[in-house]
Amino acid sequence: MKEINVKDLTKNPFSMIGDEWMLITARKGDQVNTMTASWGGVGIMWGKNIATCYIRPQRYTREFVDAGDTFTLSFFDGEQKKAMGYVGRVSGRDEPDKIEKAGLHLTEVDGQPTFEEASLVLVCKKLYVQEMKEACFLGTEEIEKWYPQKDYHFMYMSEIVKAYEK
Repeated sequence: MKEINVKDLTKNPFSMIGDEWMLITARKGDQVNTMTASWGGVGIMWGKNIATCYIRPQRYTREFVDAGDTFTLSFFDGEQKKAMGYVGRVSGRDEPDKIEKAGLHLTEVDGQPTFEEASLVLVCKKLYVQEMKEACFLGTEEIEKWYPQKDYHFMYMSEIVKAYEK
């Protein structure tokens, strides 16, 4: 992979995140865990290039993201959808070798875990974490549709410190 300027990205973030999905990957000690995500965004905040992602409180990957200062967002150009579905359904808490079973191959960029199959990797440094709260919703439609168990996401705003592409 080669390092690129994040401002040189030409792909539509709505397609990248919402249609093709991404993997949120982090290290805790000598272990790596990942999860599939289709909610998030990119933009500018505090004069920095920012990626925002959302993780439910019960997700095992959240422990890994919380354990360090950095994590990666990996994109696959619509490839690896079956593997991404698998790592999104199966918890690393129950199946520690889920990455291998999905047919993905771990590698590193900038000292952070990602995948050989990824076409784009964003290395992210956490800046702000906040639990979404029911009292902050302005209506009930989203609560009823997306949070029947009241398991509101944690929002992670992170600086994109490096970007790599194939």
